[in-house]
Amino acid sequence: MPVIAILIGLIAGLGVWGVLDQVQSRAIERIFGKELRARLDLRARESLLRFDQHMANYAATARLLANHRRLAQYLEPLFWFPEEDITPVVYKGFRPFWLPDFFDRNALLAPSYVLLIDTRGRVREVYQAVEQAMPADILTDAGQWIGDDEDVHAVLTRAGPAPFLIVSDRVEDASGYRMGHLVVVIPIDAAFLTAAEGTVSSDSSVVALVDADEQRILASNEPQSLLPGSLIEDWTAEYLVTLQSLPRYEASNWNMLFATFIPHRSVAKMSERVVDFERRQRLIAALAFIGVFTLLIYLVSVRLNKVLTRMSRFSQRALEIEQPGFKQGGNQLLLLEDWIQHFTNLVLRAREEMSLRHAHELRETEALKAAIMEASLDAIVTLSQRGQIIDYNPMARVMLRFTPADILAADFATQFLDPAEHAAFAAMLRDSTRRHGDAQAPFARGELQARRMDGSRFPVEMSIVPIDVDAERVYTLYIHDATKRKEAEREIKSLARFASESPNPILRVTGDGGIAYANAASLPLLAHWGGAPGERLPTPWIEEVRAALDNGNTSEHEDDQGGQIYSLLFVPVADPGYVNIYGRDITAVRRAEQESRQHQSELVHVCRLSTMGEVATGMAHELNQPLSAIVNYANGASRRLQNDSGDREALVDAMRHISSQAQRAGEIIRRLRALVGKQPPIRSVVDLNYLVREVCGFVEFEATRLDLQWQLALADGEIPVNVDLVQIEQVLLNLVRNAMDALEEQPADARRLEISTWVEDGWALVRIADNGPGIPPERMTHLFDPFFTTKESGMGMGLPISLTILENHEGTIWAESAPGRGSRFYVRLPVAASSIGDGMTDAAGPTAAQTAGDSSR
Repeated sequence: MPVIAILIGLIAGLGVWGVLDQVQSRAIERIFGKELRARLDLRARESLLRFDQHMANYAATARLLANHRRLAQYLEPLFWFPEEDITPVVYKGFRPFWLPDFFDRNALLAPSYVLLIDTRGRVREVYQAVEQAMPADILTDAGQWIGDDEDVHAVLTRAGPAPFLIVSDRVEDASGYRMGHLVVVIPIDAAFLTAAEGTVSSDSSVVALVDADEQRILASNEPQSLLPGSLIEDWTAEYLVTLQSLPRYEASNWNMLFATFIPHRSVAKMSERVVDFERRQRLIAALAFIGVFTLLIYLVSVRLNKVLTRMSRFSQRALEIEQPGFKQGGNQLLLLEDWIQHFTNLVLRAREEMSLRHAHELRETEALKAAIMEASLDAIVTLSQRGQIIDYNPMARVMLRFTPADILAADFATQFLDPAEHAAFAAMLRDSTRRHGDAQAPFARGELQARRMDGSRFPVEMSIVPIDVDAERVYTLYIHDATKRKEAEREIKSLARFASESPNPILRVTGDGGIAYANAASLPLLAHWGGAPGERLPTPWIEEVRAALDNGNTSEHEDDQGGQIYSLLFVPVADPGYVNIYGRDITAVRRAEQESRQHQSELVHVCRLSTMGEVATGMAHELNQPLSAIVNYANGASRRLQNDSGDREALVDAMRHISSQAQRAGEIIRRLRALVGKQPPIRSVVDLNYLVREVCGFVEFEATRLDLQWQLALADGEIPVNVDLVQIEQVLLNLVRNAMDALEEQPADARRLEISTWVEDGWALVRIADNGPGIPPERMTHLFDPFFTTKESGMGMGLPISLTILENHEGTIWAESAPGRGSRFYVRLPVAASSIGDGMTDAAGPTAAQTAGDSSR
């Protein structure tokens, strides 16, 4: 029987392997063909992505250049005149001031040309980094490369047969005003494509740009092996060609394709290696299969003989009868069958009795198991030893999204795990078998990537418990969806990287001033303080940390280090008992503010001089009155002294008048010098009513000339405001003169001007109202725009400067108008802090009692 079993095993093994070999060969050829095509497509897509990313890097660098402070500083004072014939300025051999070296810093090839184009699309300046001059086609049509939107505009074009990448971006000042465009021109040649690819690929692939219409190679990263200008069909015998479109540059005036060339010899070598390997593996598998199959049948036959003998002896001992058939000959198998049948009936009766005893216990156990399975928040799946699903709880069906019909005899790993996780799952099954019976480590645990029936993937945490049931091992899988935990971990890691990647200083300080953490950007700040991570802050800052923890409020301070100024934000975190310090270098901001204040002061001074030029005649007439009175009194006193005809009282009275008129003239000159003189802004607490009276004194002569009727409705008492006296007088003088200019159009007997002051909710307000023609509604929206004026000789800067001055004083200005009935301008300033709460009574406006002292001129 063993010999026959060996022959049968050899014949059956050869037959089965012959069928499997044909099926396996076709399957391997089909899989290899698909895998090879997928790998080639993936290689081509990777090359295109690297090329597209390389061009995106140029676009990002062009944006950095267009928004760089050097270019803004260079163009801010520059005004291009609209000449018809323009010769661009060419920088050849050296880099201009406005072009920082960003390309070398970003590991990019330097562009051949960089252009500055004005707002009318004409080339003004050209930086030429190569010997060859810019192609005339690009220089002539430079205006068409400028995009209309605010994003970086990138386009592929050509000059003759050569392809170029042209990137443009708008150049704006700090206020968003467009000053021109920056255009970067980069030739797409072998060096550009080599830089885009990065390194030479292991399969000797070559990339190139191809003219889609002519199917001609324009440029390649290996021009010595793939000649530019040749046709693609000239290389199909030597290379496997993959063509891809450039979707981001479909707006280009040139239809181009991105080509990847892979030598046929590389593909052939790969195929030969796979075929040889597959043949060797197939031969080894055939020998192993036939040997194992033959050995299995042989062992089964030997084992069957032994089992029959043992069964016969066991039956004899169990039934306690003799076996004459074995000694006298006969059909031992039939005799053994009768004994086994009788013995089986006895076993069945015993088993039935045992089943009845344990039926109740089994029902209770099943009910408890069902309750646990139903209530579990995790998926529970039971697998057979072959990995097939034999049981599951409702949460498994919800989590994996299957129906009972979908998983009938289904393999769990194939159906619900990512293919890449099959090996890890098999290792977990083996690990669970090894741990079986170990009370210290009873479970095999791990994280895998699961897959639902709809194809969606999600991470899971899985533990496997092997269970032996009726001499057969099953595996119970406990599956927990780890999606939310993974998302939380990613968020925590992202937040943890935030501090270390921040370009601004970030420190974490304990309650006693110890530096628990400091990112790299904070090292210069710590060096100035003479400290380091692990040490303590300087004493003044330790006090600020303690104060922040005590009151629980965020505070901000500035640290002037001479060359640099830092803004430090102290944020207390009460529960752990530490303070986060967020630093920011505001040196440039403070310098810009200082320069802005200086420029504003100069502009205010120029506007003040312009205003004084308009009131010069009135001031001269007003100054002439006290001087004439002084001369008259002096002449009269002199004549009386000469004639000895005046008494002492008359002479003293004349001297008193002379002194009074001299003081009046001096006061006029003082006001004039204070208004015209150029001096740094100095704020002090002054009475707003006093400023209004001073301004009325400036325009007294002109009001008399216009026969103007005006009223002063000033609030009772003083209205203290903390302001620069000269600047606020300039604002009020400008508004009063604008009202007088508007009243010149009215009849002489109908010109009325009213100036009112009052206090409301901690604000000091001034209203200047006239009954002139008013302001048309279409001009109200542009009233405070620079250089907008309705006067023939006006500059259009009075109201914008007034608005700037009031905003610097934390105040504001606005206007109301009724066409045909006049206009009203309102000025609002904060009342000085020292006066708030000192018994001052706010009022909504001037009352009748406050107008009792009004004067008319």
